[in-house]
Amino acid sequence: MATNHTLLCIHRDPAQLSLLKENGYELVTAGSGSDALQLLISLSVDAVVLDYELSLLQGAAVAAEMKKVKPQVPIVMLTDHLELTDGTLKSVDALVTKSDGPHFLWANVHFILNVKPAQHLEGS
Repeated sequence: MATNHTLLCIHRDPAQLSLLKENGYELVTAGSGSDALQLLISLSVDAVVLDYELSLLQGAAVAAEMKKVKPQVPIVMLTDHLELTDGTLKSVDALVTKSDGPHFLWANVHFILNVKPAQHLEGS
């Protein structure tokens, strides 16, 4: 089932991303936040899946930089907890806890790429 959507993924757990690939998403992976920023600049991606807990830069800082570069690209952030106090939600379009599992991640990605744009078009 091809979706024709490309996702830029910055995440330490491939199991969380496997369901996205199984459902036809093309995944481009980055090992760090700085690598992800370079890929976002050079590639055409439909959305970003970003781990909040990165080794050098916090996911919130990476998300903020990504929105400066390409504000139209939606970001789904994965986290171990929902209580984030650093303004993270300002730069992300969806927040998913890792304990919710890959199906919830897939549902959020599907929503921001397929349902949300259709709702926006209907409202205009």
